[in-house]
Order: sequence, then C-alpha cells, then structure tokens
Amino acid sequence: MVERPDFQLEQYAFAAHIRDPENNPAPEGIEDRRMAIYRSLFFNNVSQLLSRTFPVLFKILGAERWQELIRDYFSTHESHTPLFLEMPREFLQYLEDERGAVEEDPAFLYELAHYEWVELVLSIDEREPPLEDIDPDGDLLQERPEVSPLVWSLQYRFPVHTLSPENQPTEAPEAPTFLVVYRDREDNIGFLEINAVTARLIELLVDDENPSGQAALEKIATEIDHPRPATVVEGGLQIMEELRNRQIILGTDTNTSGTNS
Repeated sequence: MVERPDFQLEQYAFAAHIRDPENNPAPEGIEDRRMAIYRSLFFNNVSQLLSRTFPVLFKILGAERWQELIRDYFSTHESHTPLFLEMPREFLQYLEDERGAVEEDPAFLYELAHYEWVELVLSIDEREPPLEDIDPDGDLLQERPEVSPLVWSLQYRFPVHTLSPENQPTEAPEAPTFLVVYRDREDNIGFLEINAVTARLIELLVDDENPSGQAALEKIATEIDHPRPATVVEGGLQIMEELRNRQIILGTDTNTSGTNS
C-alpha cells in the first residue's frame, strides 16, 4: 500500500471531521472555534442548496428532521462530483441506494424527491426542441407526432404532485399516478396528470416503430382489446391536441410520410 504524504493525511482528517464531527476528531493543532466555522459553513451550504431543490420535502419533514436527514447524507454518502448542480442527483442516489428503511421517513420520501429533482433537471437542460423539421400544425393522425425532448413521462406509487404538510398519505393508493413534466419554449416548467393510456401513447410516439399518431392509437386499441378502435382514435386525437397545446408534442415530423399502411 502506498503511504500518503503527511499533508494529504491532514486533508483527509480535516474532511472527515467536517463531514462527521461526532465520529472523527479534528486534526491536532487547530482551534475548535476555527473548525466550528468550517463545520457550519460546509453543512449549511449543502443543507440550504438541497432544501431549495426539494422545497416540498423540506416543508413536510420540518427543519429538525430535515437537518437529521442531511446530516446522515453529509456524513455517509461519498459524492462523485464537486459540482453543486449535480449534488441533488447525489442526494437522490443516497435516498434510493443508501438510506435504507428508517421508521420516521414517510413512505413517499424517494418518490417525492425524484419528482422535485426532475423539475431541476428540466430547468437546466441545455437542449432546445428541434423545430427545423417540425410542422407545428401538422396532421397528428396521418403524420408522425414529435414529442419534445424536454418531456418526462413518469409513474409513481404516490400522488407526488399533491403532497404537502397537510396531505401525507401513509400508504400508496391502489392506482398509480401518471404525470408528464415538461418545459415549454418560454422555459416554463409545467406538469400534467395523465392516465395509463396517455402514458402509453407518449411512450409509443417516442418509439420510432410507429409511423403516425393513428398507428399508435390503433395499437393501443388492440392492446386494451377495445371493441371500438375508432373511439380510441377519436379520443386519442383530442389528447394529442392538448399535448400539442402544452408543447409536449411539438407538431409532426416533416421527414416522415406518416402513412398507415
């Protein structure tokens, strides 16, 4: 094993104490008053950054439980990036893979955090919708609808978009919650609660195997064994029009013919 130089050992001891002062003594020769400044500075920066990223979760937990959660994250999680904007992803990884079952944690802890994290991811996504090959007024049935890349179609056990300090279910409802979170051309973040059929429609529209909106809807009608496929197509067109109004669907792809053969 290669021995580390003394200054590096000092750095590791310093960092270990900052992260977990109860289990790691401060390096010798440093006044505790000075160390207290570093302990407070680092922890508070992390806590404040994450509380702004996960504001609903912070309100639900309250200041004391939030501090306990962040202290555990801060002291046990080994981050793989120094970038502040990546820290919420690190926190999400900690909740999913490292936190484990804690009796005081709400059952929806991870799902709510994931939902709030998605909003951050969309807000900092540097991509722009590819509008050069899109007809915004194209025929959504006969042509191929183009879903914006700035769209996340999500499924949760809990209705995460309704959670608050006053609404904290302890058990997930029987039916899952389907949501679309998206960013429009004015960089506004929006969300839309949908059902399983609309979620499947969006999935199929992203799939290159479907040449047109009508083909996707007819496939859904077959999958759910609907007795009147035309009804599914008619209702699906209304759904696609709403998705286009919200800029979830950008229009139709001018590079595809959209035939239903």
